[in-house]
Amino acid sequence: MPHHGRSEGPRLGLRANAPQFLLLVAVNALVGGLVGQQQTVLPLLATDEFGLTGFTAVFTYIAAFGITKAASNYAAGSLSDRFGRKPVLLVGWLVAAPVPPLLIWAPDWGWVVAANVLLGISQGMTWSTTVVMKIDLVGPARRGLAMGLNEAAGYGALALTSLAAGQLAAAYGLRPAPFLLGAAYIALGLALSSLLVKETHGHARLEQASPTPSRRAVHAALSGRAVFALATWREPALASASQAGLVNNLNFGLAWGLFPLLFATAGLPLGEIALLFAFYPGIWGVGQLATGGLSDRFGRKRLIVAGMGLQAAALAVIAASGTFGGWAAGTAMLGAGTAMVYPTLLAVIGDVAHPLWRGRAVGVYRLWRDLGYAAGAVVGGVTADLLGLNAAAWAAACISAASATALALRMYETHPRTAPGH
Repeated sequence: MPHHGRSEGPRLGLRANAPQFLLLVAVNALVGGLVGQQQTVLPLLATDEFGLTGFTAVFTYIAAFGITKAASNYAAGSLSDRFGRKPVLLVGWLVAAPVPPLLIWAPDWGWVVAANVLLGISQGMTWSTTVVMKIDLVGPARRGLAMGLNEAAGYGALALTSLAAGQLAAAYGLRPAPFLLGAAYIALGLALSSLLVKETHGHARLEQASPTPSRRAVHAALSGRAVFALATWREPALASASQAGLVNNLNFGLAWGLFPLLFATAGLPLGEIALLFAFYPGIWGVGQLATGGLSDRFGRKRLIVAGMGLQAAALAVIAASGTFGGWAAGTAMLGAGTAMVYPTLLAVIGDVAHPLWRGRAVGVYRLWRDLGYAAGAVVGGVTADLLGLNAAAWAAACISAASATALALRMYETHPRTAPGH
């Protein structure tokens, strides 16, 4: 709820904080683009330049990225509550600086894995912090829209950069051209974050003074252990969000390593592989411009349950197809299902978590969500090695269907205007 008058203190609301909000949207686009530089290229680099043959070995860099990003998310949440948001954002950008050189000059696959450890740490700190900062700025009323804009920027840029990196690789080779994009993103992100981004912790303290009602929110100072328990199993909405986030990113991690290799089995050229892969995060990114705001109007739960169901159907289509057209339809469906889920889950955390422990709650949610990358790498790699690439897609489809069923049974509606009793 915005404050009016001449006070120079912080005010809540999207309109009141539009310049900073839009700046943070731009910063998060650079964060997402940094992942996109490698998504089309690294699976092909693994097979073509480093001679890796087992799918489990190829997926090691995704597991390394996911585990370190998950741990970094958790740390970033606690650090941003304790020391403020901006310092964590700046450290995240600094950690990313060695990533493009490591990928460009890697003499063996171990360097690629090391680069993705650093990238995971950086992504956890930068993306988590921009999420918390936007939640701080907008207050309760437009939280879904804010998360939709944030995630649309990040994943839209990821898709565009993935496509651009694939085209650069087709024209100039797998190295170094695609990774020069990432170097430029880091320089620009660090400059914007250090010179123009402002601290938002004061906005969280302002909201704390007049908390908005949430049906089951715990309005109290909590220990880190208590927040972890709430967001992992005790609180139905928070725990459901963590479960759905993990499965969502299991699908993303599996797709990251699986799709370029699956599409290559049909003899598709690199440009078409890059285009197919870009459909998924591209529709995911653009779709969030609508889905985040829709969750503010119609509630969170129905979008999340339907989105996980659509992801299950999409993965089944991809597993059953063997042509460009079938794969294009499946990746488009997968992007749409993810768009329904991704910003809405973050809005759920904002609905339920008190401003005193919001950063930590976001950190715990993102810990579980991004462990999904590692889960996807394990499920995808092991299943593909044992049963083939298509079987890995079928496995993810079954897991997604089970997730949707569990959400329908346990999760409750969290948006204050659409929750029962409000």
